[in-house]
Amino acid sequence: MLKFTKMHGLGNDYLYVFGEPKDPAGTSRLLSDRHFGAGSDGMIWISPSDIADFKMRIFNADGSEARMCGNGIRCVGKYVYDKGYTDRTRLKIETLSGIRTLLLHVADGCVDTVTVDMGPAVPAPEQTLSAGGRSVTVTPVSVGNPHAVLFVEDMEAAPLTTLGPVLERHAAFPDGVNVEFVQVCSETELRMRVWERGSGVTMACGTGACASVAAAIARGFCRYDTPITVLLDGGPLQIRIAPDHTAVMTGPAVTVYEGETALV
Repeated sequence: MLKFTKMHGLGNDYLYVFGEPKDPAGTSRLLSDRHFGAGSDGMIWISPSDIADFKMRIFNADGSEARMCGNGIRCVGKYVYDKGYTDRTRLKIETLSGIRTLLLHVADGCVDTVTVDMGPAVPAPEQTLSAGGRSVTVTPVSVGNPHAVLFVEDMEAAPLTTLGPVLERHAAFPDGVNVEFVQVCSETELRMRVWERGSGVTMACGTGACASVAAAIARGFCRYDTPITVLLDGGPLQIRIAPDHTAVMTGPAVTVYEGETALV
C-alpha cells in the first residue's frame, strides 16, 4: 500500500509521499487521473537531502518531471513540519532548480502560509511567434523552469485552452513551456491564468505568478520592490521582485486528506 497526502496551494493540487519513488512517472500518471486515480496535477516526492534539509521531486500528471513548483514547495514545508519531520520554521529545500529557502508561518501548531525565496525570475526579450494561426507576442521568463507570458486586455476572452497547448509545444520552446495569460489590473495587481506544461489548465502556478510579475516589470506595468498581488483561479499570491530579479512569494498551503492505495 502506498500512503500519500493530498495537498494544495490555491487549488494547484498534488499527492505527496515521503520516500524515494520506484516508478515516479508511471505512478504519477496513474494516481493523478481524476477519474481512475486520486486526482491531482501531479505527485511530489519528499526525501532527505545531502545538501539541504529536504529534497523534492515533482512529476506532472503526464509523468514528466518538473524542475520547480512554487505552490508545491509551500506544501512541502507544511508537510514536513505538520508531520513532525522538523520543528524548524526556516528550511532549505533541494529542487532540480537549486536550493530554495522557506519561511513557515505557523498558527495553532500547524503551518498555514509559507514565504518562499524563489530565486531569480529573469525575463528575456519579447518574442513574436506564429502560433495557432495568429501572431503572438510573449515574454519568456526563467524561474528555474520556463515560462511564456502573454498580456491580454480581457481575461474572460483569453484563449487559454486553445493557444495554451499550442505554445506549450511550440518550436521556440524545445523543452516545452508553461504559458501564462495576464491581465494588468493596476500597478499592484495582476490577474493570471495558466496552462501548465505537462498538466494543462491548473488553478494556480507559483513560478508562473513570479514570471508574470517579472514580465510586467520588464514591460513597465509594475515596479521592483513592490508587493504585487497576483489573482489566480484558486486565489491570490503575493509576489515581490528585487532589482536583482530575486522573487519572493507568499501564499497558503492546505492539507486535503490522507490516503492509501494498492493501485501501484
